[in-house]
Formats: sequence, C-alpha cells, structure tokens
Amino acid sequence: MKLAYFTNQYPKVSHSFIRREILALEKLGHEVERFALKSDEAELVDSLDEQEFSKTSYVLSEPKHLILLAFFRAFIKRPLCFLKTLCLTVKLGMRSDRGVLRNMAYFVESCVLLKWQTDKNIQHIHAHFGTNSTSVVMFAYLLGGAGYSFTVHGPEEFDKPEFISLSAKIKYCRFVVAISSYGRSQLFRWIPYENWPKVKVIRCGLDSVFLEGRNNKDANVTKQLLCVGRLCEQKGQLLLLESMKSLKESGVDYKLILAGDGPMRAEVEKRIKEYSLTDRVEITGWISSEEVKSLLIKSRGLVLPSFAEGLPVVIMEALALYRPVISTYVAGIPELVKHGENGWLVPAGDVSALTEAVHGLLNTDTDTLLRMGQHGHDAVNFQHNIEVEATKLSKFFEQSVN
Repeated sequence: MKLAYFTNQYPKVSHSFIRREILALEKLGHEVERFALKSDEAELVDSLDEQEFSKTSYVLSEPKHLILLAFFRAFIKRPLCFLKTLCLTVKLGMRSDRGVLRNMAYFVESCVLLKWQTDKNIQHIHAHFGTNSTSVVMFAYLLGGAGYSFTVHGPEEFDKPEFISLSAKIKYCRFVVAISSYGRSQLFRWIPYENWPKVKVIRCGLDSVFLEGRNNKDANVTKQLLCVGRLCEQKGQLLLLESMKSLKESGVDYKLILAGDGPMRAEVEKRIKEYSLTDRVEITGWISSEEVKSLLIKSRGLVLPSFAEGLPVVIMEALALYRPVISTYVAGIPELVKHGENGWLVPAGDVSALTEAVHGLLNTDTDTLLRMGQHGHDAVNFQHNIEVEATKLSKFFEQSVN
C-alpha cells in the first residue's frame, strides 16, 4: 500500500517512536512517504534521524510561488470543495485558541499536501498528534485528498479538545488511534457513541534493539538516577529537585542526571544552585537515542514524576533495558508501570511520596532489582513490540482502504 505520514515536525529528537513505526511498516512491505511542516536539522543528534531528514518533504521549505500555485490549483480543480472547506476552516478557527488566521495557514498548507498526495498516488495518510498536523491532513482530505487517520497521544489533545476541533477530526477520519486504554476513554468522552468503533488502541513500540538485548539483564546497583524528558512544567523536574534536596539533607548518597532540554532549563539550573545540588545533579541537554540508552544501562533506574502525559516512550525503554521506573498515577502510565512489580507509582505532585519512592529504589537489594527488571522487560515485550503494533496498524490501514 502507498502510505504517507504527516507531522508538524519530523524527524524530532523526542519522537523516535514515529520513526520506529514508519520503519516497521516499510518492513511489512508498505511504501511510506514522509511529509512534515518543518524540521530543524541542527537539532538532530541521532544518525537515524539524519537519514529520515533526507527522506522527508517539508511544506514550509517550498518556495512561496509553489505554495500559491498549489492553493490556486486546489480551487480550480474542485471549487465547491474548496469553498466548503474554506468555510469550515473559518468556522473551526473562530472556536480555536489559535484563531482564524492560524487556521487559514493550515488551509494553505493543506493545498500543498493535497498536491503531494496526488503526485505520489497516496492511498492513505496518517498523522501523529491531533493538533495542527491533523488539521492540515483533514483539510487536504476535504479538498479531495486521500482518506486519513491519526494518532492521539495526549495530554495536549485532552486538555483542549474543543479548541482543536477533535470531534470534527474524528468525524471525517477513517479511524483514530489512541496509544493507551486511558487515551481511548478520553476520546470516547468527546465523540458520539456511533463513532466509538473508529477508536483503535495501537501502542507505541520498541524494536529489537531494545527488546532482544540480553547484556543489560543484570541489575545496576550504582547510585545514579536518570530523568529523561523535555525540561518543562508537565515533566515535574522542579518537584524532583525538591525531593533531591530532601534526600541530600537526610544524608542519602545519589547522582541525578537530567537528560533533555527545554523552556524551563534556566529555572531548573537556578533551583539546582539554590538547593546546593551542583555536585549531585547534571543536565545533559538534548542527546541521541543511543546516548539515552547508554545512560539507562548505567543507571539504577528511571525517575519521571510527570504531572501530565500520554505514555512516555522512555518508560518503555527503561523497562526494556531491565531498569525499574518511578513515575506517577497519570494517564496511561499505570497500564505499564505496576507498583511493587516493575517500579513505583506515586501521586502526581506529592514530593513526600516521590522522595520515599526514590529512597526505596536506592535501597532496594540486588535480587529485587533483578526481579523487577525482568518483570519490566516482559511487560514491554508483551505490550509494546513495534512489529506487533505495526502489524495491527497495517491491518487497519488495509481495512480502511478496501
């Protein structure tokens, strides 16, 4: 089948799960075109992402005269569809938190995507995230393009479903993917009962690089802890620093690595200095997936005290590498992390519970770490094998076209 993928930014440091999905679909025999609005090549630190960059076409990289040509071409070919879609664009834009002008930009971008779909004979297009990328795909479909589906990750889609017209996007799509049972339940909240069968659960997956490795099976009894994620409010790094301060004052030995970067880096660095943690906490900035993997192997466990999530792929990666996880009772996380079995779950925002869990991880004996590591690996292999999940997704693609 001739498929296309469309995202706001591809490839991207934190979106390796999309790359794995595309490559797994190609392994199944599908031909997959990569389309995106933009990408910042300078941010890429992974060699596989650099390869994907060379395979991707970018709407915003098109010369302005070709964008205008695609716009007028869409009008000339199907003027009635064009006007109806334009009216819908304005209507949805008036309800949007981004306004009519931004939605008009999505409409223009969809004209470029429509041309690409037509030129490449795309049979079906899939978007990731139910925000602006799916708006562009939906408008292209209403202009006469290929049928579409999209994956909803959360939490953004669940925070403002009416502002992003989530119900309309599901109304016009062939099917919609949730990455967890929790995500499916949230989609059910915003669509009519008759559209519930459109919602499918396809989990983000890991490949054999993670799932078949046996060299990491031994527990790591180092005092190093790892937190991977964008430095932003929802990931809870400031709360984690409060916990680290408390542990230091109690005389607990540890080393914390914050792998990532983001808008709160200055604030995080400020707190590290205020809490006198400069000898205990290190920020790496953006690093490649191989560097994340190496840090996971070298660490005792992963700590991710998120306030809002979908289901972080780094949790899957940690468990696949036999490392226990400390996280929160948020969204799809409890579907994978089982308290006392392969990690610890704490109430989001509870610094005392987080501190207790980190202390517990640092003091867990080797035999228990081994047992938790094995349970974690087994859980990921069962629920998040990319070959299994891509096969499910492939069947939905084929069923929706036939």
